[in-house]
Amino acid sequence: MAEYATLARPYAEAVFELAKETNSFDTLSADLNYLTQIVDDATMAAIIANPKVTKTVLKQVILDICDGQLSDMGKNLVRLLVDNRRLVTVPKIATQYEELKAQHQGYIKVELISVYEVTPEQKAELAATLQRRLGKSIDVDVSLDTSLLGGWLIRAGDQVIDMSLKGRIKQLASELC
Repeated sequence: MAEYATLARPYAEAVFELAKETNSFDTLSADLNYLTQIVDDATMAAIIANPKVTKTVLKQVILDICDGQLSDMGKNLVRLLVDNRRLVTVPKIATQYEELKAQHQGYIKVELISVYEVTPEQKAELAATLQRRLGKSIDVDVSLDTSLLGGWLIRAGDQVIDMSLKGRIKQLASELC
């Protein structure tokens, strides 16, 4: 949702600044990834959305679930997000934080979506090609999506390279209309 991305931006930037000050990039990444799993859980989503659950109770539930899994900074983030009713933005905060972290550390996270398994050689070749094109180190994450019919869909930051059959069919259809 676009509005969640907008609401998440100041929190992601604040978490990123905290990571820079304390040199705790990996700790905060782990905290945000763990919180994302919790917030994305259907049962937790129902609890978060329930207006009868008070902020105090919600904080305690989340902190109890996260007991031993979050750093003190992560716990403080939970308290802040619950107090400001922004806990649902955690997945967007995590995504934006990872983008800021990658930019700061001089690499780009690239998502490669394919119909079939990608071999290590293909992944390395793609990383080398994108590194030459973008001038930064590349971190490639591969996921599978059979709806593409064939080919690849590559997302690097705000750039999308659609080399999928599904994308080509859509492009052809728009040209014919």
